[in-house]
Amino acid sequence: MNTIESVCVYCGSSNGRDERHFQAGITLGRSLAEARLGLVYGAGTKGIMGAVARGTMDAGGKVTGIIPKFLIRREANEVELTELDELIVTEDMHQRKHTMFERADAFVALPGGIGTLEEIVEIMTWAQLARHKKPMVFANIGGFWNPLLTLIEHMKQEGFVHSAHRVQPIVVDKAEGIVPAILEAASARPPANGGADEAVIDRL
Repeated sequence: MNTIESVCVYCGSSNGRDERHFQAGITLGRSLAEARLGLVYGAGTKGIMGAVARGTMDAGGKVTGIIPKFLIRREANEVELTELDELIVTEDMHQRKHTMFERADAFVALPGGIGTLEEIVEIMTWAQLARHKKPMVFANIGGFWNPLLTLIEHMKQEGFVHSAHRVQPIVVDKAEGIVPAILEAASARPPANGGADEAVIDRL
C-alpha cells in the first residue's frame, strides 16, 4: 500500500463561468482536511485555487503553497498568503512544478486553463515514462475534461501513447468522490521505487 499524506491540486486562478467548479474547489479542500491529507497547490488566493485553499483551511487542514516570485501579485493576495501553513517561493515555474511533485503523493486536476492543462499533462508524461506511480485524477465536474479525455483515448487508439497501462488517470465526476478514489487507488498499487523516481524527475 502506498501512503497518501498530501495531494497536489492543479486548478484555475479564476472562478470560471460555472459556479459548480468553484464549489468543487471548496468541497475538495474540505474533503482533504477531513481525511487529514495536506493540500499542495500553486499558492493562489483567487479563483478556484483560493477556493481549494479556503476549504482546506476552514476545515482545519494543512496547506502548502508553492509560487514563483513573478506570480505573487498576479495570482495571490499577499496578506492572505500569510494564512498558509507553509509558503514556498521559487525562482521559476520549473522549480515550482518540481517542488510540487516532490511534496505530493497524488495529483488532482480541477477545472482550469492552459496552465492547469500543462501541469497535469506533464505529470501524465512522467507516469508514461515510469518516473512515478502516484494517483492522477481528473475532477470532471460538469464534464469539463471530456474533450481532453476523448483526445487522450484517440491518441491511444492511433498508437501514440506508448505504455498506455501507465497512463490511467482516474476520472471522478463529483468533488466528494475525489479523496476516496485517491485512497482506493493508492491501496491497490504496488510500492513505488523509493526515491529513485524523484531523482530521475529532477533530470528531465
